[in-house]
Amino acid sequence: MSNAVMDKRPVTDAPRPAALSHARLPRWAPAGIAVVSVALGCGIGLAAGWQSRVQWGLISAIIFVLGTYGITSAVEGRRQARDRVATSLIWVSFVVAIVPLVSLAWTTVVRGSKVLDGAFLSHSMAGLANTDEGGGVYHAILGTLEQVGIATLIAAPIGLLTAIYLVEYGRGKLAQAVTFFVDVMTGIPSIVAGLFILSTWVLTFNMGFSGFAGALALAILMMPVVVRSTEEMLKLVPNELREASLALGVPKWRTILKVVLPTAIGGITTGVMLAVARIAGETAPVLLLVFGNAFINNDPFSGAQSSLPLYVFEQYRIGTDASFDRAWAAALVLIAFVMILNLVARGIARWKAPKTGR
Repeated sequence: MSNAVMDKRPVTDAPRPAALSHARLPRWAPAGIAVVSVALGCGIGLAAGWQSRVQWGLISAIIFVLGTYGITSAVEGRRQARDRVATSLIWVSFVVAIVPLVSLAWTTVVRGSKVLDGAFLSHSMAGLANTDEGGGVYHAILGTLEQVGIATLIAAPIGLLTAIYLVEYGRGKLAQAVTFFVDVMTGIPSIVAGLFILSTWVLTFNMGFSGFAGALALAILMMPVVVRSTEEMLKLVPNELREASLALGVPKWRTILKVVLPTAIGGITTGVMLAVARIAGETAPVLLLVFGNAFINNDPFSGAQSSLPLYVFEQYRIGTDASFDRAWAAALVLIAFVMILNLVARGIARWKAPKTGR
């Protein structure tokens, strides 16, 4: 038998390795460093006599990154300091991107709300001199709705069918050619689309300036966006769904209609709504083809019309205080219109998202 005596002393926790026992900064440390950096940046800017807030912000950002590295390196080590510096750079980039957006939105709301009321939304500029106060944006809202609506009716079906062809049927040189031209159309400047419709529809066919002419140019700009977004949504549909339907003897066209499209309808609708929001603010094609009109024109196929982007351009070009107020108010209406479209797109995407059961 062994004469070894068992040790009855309580077992204590073994000491942790040194690599796992480094000190850690508190969770509020990045926020504290950011506050101190902003204070130092503003102080340096004031002491140097700099009037630009942009310079203050750049100095604060540099101090924030350097301070984060120095403090973290002293407390947690250089490896963790490099990780925190990368995170700090991401936050600085986010702030740099969001500040102009917030500034633009705030300026538009403050200046646009001066004249934005029920009368402004329900009246046009008919019978009113451009230098006078008053007037409204009703005719521009009507023109934008009609032109964007017609462009959507033209571009959405064509873009949808093109995407279905590329994903479900496209093979060989024809599909490559279609893909190439879609990519080319994606980069076409809006003024080029307006000039194309001007040279064909207006000058060659002598159809005249109208809201429909502007809608044709907007449809050209909208089509590649619809094709690309729809194509990506169709590619996300699992091939197992297609194979299961085809295995049951369902024709391919019916599989696309009953299986593929309902599965991707949320993303397709979102893509179309985002494409609508993209063309709603175009000014160059409308300036060339719609031509502008101070009166209410309900017929998009005859006579000049107005639109919100064109109205903003015209009022800003006049250069009076009253026209500036109208331009900012119309810009606020246009931003609200685009924002509503984006919210509707997100709502539809969430509503139509595939439900996963337990």
